[in-house]
Amino acid sequence: MQKLLFSLLFLTAIAGCSTLTTNEYEATALTSYTWQVKYADDLTSQPSPRFETFATTSLLNRNGLKPNGAVTGPDDRGLWWAALPPRPTVDDVERRKEGKQASQPELLKSVKYELTYQVGSEQRTLPANYEVYRQVVKAYPSRTPLELTLGVQDNSVEKAEPAGN
Repeated sequence: MQKLLFSLLFLTAIAGCSTLTTNEYEATALTSYTWQVKYADDLTSQPSPRFETFATTSLLNRNGLKPNGAVTGPDDRGLWWAALPPRPTVDDVERRKEGKQASQPELLKSVKYELTYQVGSEQRTLPANYEVYRQVVKAYPSRTPLELTLGVQDNSVEKAEPAGN
């Protein structure tokens, strides 16, 4: 029974995916720094603390090229980053306490990957992942056609490979 259930789930996942080939594409990676503080009655044991975000800076990377405004990079993943946002002051943190304990400000780094591609007259932008971004960075200078594997219901790009491989 477990084997049958796994087979059905696998077939459902595969049925929702498709592949296509394109030579018009662009990958972006939005790199962001955000200051965050955790607030709770007890910072060590409260299961659902409140998180407050403060300043954020972002930088849009396109196809691995150095963007205007890049301050650091490329990092070990080939990404460029903006300047750090200003750290929240003790006054900033205390203004949002509302009777709770506050953690030290924590600097979060995040990256959002997307791939824009065109097939015929249709242009789509879908969420992607690091591996897709890196494959586009390698293929983009020569405009190598890519075979894209789309995710469930064609709502994301899961894989990109040079066409014909």
